[in-house]
Amino acid sequence: MQHYIDNPLLLDKKKFDLRLYVLVNKLDPVEAYFCTEGLVRMCTEQYKKPTLKNYKDMCVHLTNYSMNKNSEKYIEADTEFDD
Repeated sequence: MQHYIDNPLLLDKKKFDLRLYVLVNKLDPVEAYFCTEGLVRMCTEQYKKPTLKNYKDMCVHLTNYSMNKNSEKYIEADTEFDD
């Protein structure tokens, strides 16, 4: 269970999250490696504060790919990354 943030940071009026990968190899001194690639996941619907009418609208409140890929507004990324 997580605490729902009802005033989130938005991008184009939509909720999003960033998935970045870091390997922490040592703590003292700190040695960490950041992956040069990451993910931005976005909702397919504009954010609205939760109400009894819209709280089940997963494409407004969750950035989960498996839910948003079924939305009519889903746009598949056409960008490929080269090393």
